[in-house]
Amino acid sequence: MREASSSGHPAPADPGLFGPSSVTWQLHGDPMMWVAGIRALYLQALHPRAVRGVMQNSDFRRDAWGRLMRTANFVGTTTYGTREVAEHAGARVRKIHTMLTATDPDTGERYGIDEPELLLWVHCAEIDSYLHVARRSGFRLTGALADRYVAEHRESARLVGLDPAGVPASTAELAVYFERVRPELAAGPEARDVDDFLRRPPTHPLLVPARALLWRRVANLAYASLPPYAHALYGRTAPPPATVTRRLVTTGTVLRTVPARIRWQLPPKHILRAMARLGPGARPAPYKLDRRPAILDGPGRARRGNGGDGGRWRTPG
Repeated sequence: MREASSSGHPAPADPGLFGPSSVTWQLHGDPMMWVAGIRALYLQALHPRAVRGVMQNSDFRRDAWGRLMRTANFVGTTTYGTREVAEHAGARVRKIHTMLTATDPDTGERYGIDEPELLLWVHCAEIDSYLHVARRSGFRLTGALADRYVAEHRESARLVGLDPAGVPASTAELAVYFERVRPELAAGPEARDVDDFLRRPPTHPLLVPARALLWRRVANLAYASLPPYAHALYGRTAPPPATVTRRLVTTGTVLRTVPARIRWQLPPKHILRAMARLGPGARPAPYKLDRRPAILDGPGRARRGNGGDGGRWRTPG
């Protein structure tokens, strides 16, 4: 039951950090977020200092599934939970980060994993991946709405300890950031470990056929959607961009035919809890976003996107 306000009327329910009118609220309910999350891991692993912090402070090799689910739960909590719950989740992450360090095996340097540059890399690789995969798979956003999504996530950057003023607030600023950081990227031993896991995750013998049939296809698609410089660093080629786009669109189309109410039943049911708190009108849906090209958008910009490398692609149809 909602508490009554001083006027005697029920106090409005807490919409959380973003709220039902945000781009984040609609986009994060899309099933292609799972493919985007794997792309983010591939991209994040290319920053040697950042991925070293993960590998030296976690049981990633034996509990990678757990790490994936904890990350997904954090995103769901901060997107659809109340502000209090989101702030608590952020405070917990910040506290953990302050206690962890990593060591550069080449120089012996010991550094904190909460260095702003490392946190910024993880944030940007994640937001770029969510936006890139969603748009390229058919989730239509104008350039203005894509910019709004990036700007909204200065809030999630704040939660993990970054100064929002220093975080990209548009797709153009995000592209500039990737250009600046590219010389620091490399596919070191830790990145190879991440790649090996994502290509062949350990699983029960009875589930090996499913791994080959389903997981490998998803992981390959996530890898293929990376920018060309990432393929070059990993040393593995990918299909032509047009082929990758067709596969992303096909996968997105198929996954979006699964009724949302069924998809949202999967634990931890963040979206269903948000709808129970705010009412059925809070249901995430792409059609709630204004898909008309903004006045300032260039011709065709609403149908194009930037993959973090300055390259352009076009969604068919």
